[in-house]
Amino acid sequence: MSYYFSKTINEGLDKAKERVTEGLKEEGFGILTEIDVQATLKKKLDVDFRPYIILGACNPGFAYEALKAEQHIGTMLPCNVILQEIKKGSIEISAVDPVASMQAIDNKPLINVATEVRNKLQRVIEKL
Repeated sequence: MSYYFSKTINEGLDKAKERVTEGLKEEGFGILTEIDVQATLKKKLDVDFRPYIILGACNPGFAYEALKAEQHIGTMLPCNVILQEIKKGSIEISAVDPVASMQAIDNKPLINVATEVRNKLQRVIEKL
């Protein structure tokens, strides 16, 4: 089982991020964190890296259900969605598969929540 799913689209990073953010919003997610990996690596290590952004997406209702079902699940939240430039004008968007992430946890209610979240994240990626 893969731990992520993805799609490549042909547009700029800013437009792709806008479309991803809007798609996440339509599925009830907000963005809690945004990490510009390219800028961070340049600043901290003075290395050049391709455009790469990590968005920490959270659906509050599902996060609440997961937290009620498993007290340490916060170590695996929020759901990460990445945007990376594969080549000029070509952006790959990938989202974590929460079901794959939760395989090590024997908790049926949590798996049910993860399955619903996976379905929502897959819809976001498919609609791009």
